[in-house]
Amino acid sequence: MLLDVVFSIDSILTAVGMTDILPVKYAAVIVAVAVMFLASGPVMRFVGENPTVVMLALAFLLMIGVVLIADGFGHHVPKGYIYAAMAFAAFVETLNMLARRRGGLKAHRQPGV
Repeated sequence: MLLDVVFSIDSILTAVGMTDILPVKYAAVIVAVAVMFLASGPVMRFVGENPTVVMLALAFLLMIGVVLIADGFGHHVPKGYIYAAMAFAAFVETLNMLARRRGGLKAHRQPGV
């Protein structure tokens, strides 16, 4: 939950920092908070029903972090590679979720876990 709060505040600060017009800043904060408030329930239900999405999101964050660090050291990674990898992973996860819903794929559990 703390991570969600940090990323939510980060997105609000990004929206506020993109303009010098005060009413636009106010509107950005109000809209961002409203969207987060309205989306929190459906997102929590979706994540509760599909816990593997959490690992996928963490992997995306890790990949973006590594790319940002590489960029900081002067090694440019083309964004197309990143987007293609993320799209492919999301596609595979979507297929896995559909297969689990249809009963064709069972979540594998390790003995004793």
